[in-house]
Amino acid sequence: MPPPLFGGFNHSSLRERRPGGAYAESEVHPAEARPNMINVRHSLIRCGIVLAGGEGTRLRSFVRQLRGDFLPKQYVRFVGTRSMLEHTFHRAERLIPPERLFTVVNRDHLGHLEVKRQLLSRVPGTVVVQPVNKETGPGILLPLMHVYRRHPESSVAVFPSDHFIAQEELFMDHVELAFSAVERNSSSVVLLGTQPHEPEPEYGYIVPGREAHPGVCEVLEFVEKPAPDAALKLIAQGGLWNTMVMVFKARTMVDLVCRVAPPMYRFCGHIFDAIGTASELDAVNHAYRQMDAMNFSKRLLENFSVVNSSRLMVLPVRDVYWSDWGSEQRILRGLKMAGPQEPRCGAKENKTRKLEERNSAVPSVR
Repeated sequence: MPPPLFGGFNHSSLRERRPGGAYAESEVHPAEARPNMINVRHSLIRCGIVLAGGEGTRLRSFVRQLRGDFLPKQYVRFVGTRSMLEHTFHRAERLIPPERLFTVVNRDHLGHLEVKRQLLSRVPGTVVVQPVNKETGPGILLPLMHVYRRHPESSVAVFPSDHFIAQEELFMDHVELAFSAVERNSSSVVLLGTQPHEPEPEYGYIVPGREAHPGVCEVLEFVEKPAPDAALKLIAQGGLWNTMVMVFKARTMVDLVCRVAPPMYRFCGHIFDAIGTASELDAVNHAYRQMDAMNFSKRLLENFSVVNSSRLMVLPVRDVYWSDWGSEQRILRGLKMAGPQEPRCGAKENKTRKLEERNSAVPSVR
């Protein structure tokens, strides 16, 4: 058994000590409502984490050509009238109410007026600012501490903000299925995997095993960023690309971090104890000065698959075009796949009408 979760709190004390005001429990989102069910509110609580802490270093020159500045890529409008981050918000809010959708950003991002504009409409208390980018490990775990403090019994979905997804409604149907699987089996972590169309060495690969739940399979192997030859072998074994979209119980993820990354668990505990107090900012700053950068997939998911493989599941996503727009080549490939590009009047960014039509699940802002 792992040690007690954070300062020796037990499950009931976490609920009793939940702060009020902005931290108070919100109403069940319509997407979570179920008829003829009584006293199931806590079991249906769904939260989300949007990852927007990246710097987009590889795309800096590309963004400068489009906009004339160095705005991080997730805040850039590549498709339609929304940025990648705003598309992510709209996608996630199909299942999760805004007051339970937490966004992690970097402190230096707030120096951009465009970033402030895009975050202005977020519910107070849901934008979590990290001092610096320490990769996806702290980028997920810092907002998870806020989720765990406010909604310790919740199921949580993670959404990177730099992905392009053409068939958004169908993709979110898969996320809904992942939520359902986690609500049936609270110890599982469900990853969404898409069908590879090339041996991409910059992606993670998940080899599915037998079906454990309807539409959800056990994970036989998880490999982060394999060499091209190894990627080909993984694809031949039925390997899927890891989208980094995943669903888990907040408590389960905290327990897994405790098991495979004790130093990070301790940092998280210090932050958790300080949330909502006058020392919160100092606690976060101190933890980030002490902690090493950590890739969530490489350091945590790979170890989860070794330490407790029965917890790690994969949900294959079919008939959805997905791409991690982490490079100029992937963006241009996606735009070329979508059809001829046309410039949008009054903007430097090139747009693609066909891509907008394929992405019609995200209507334009007027």
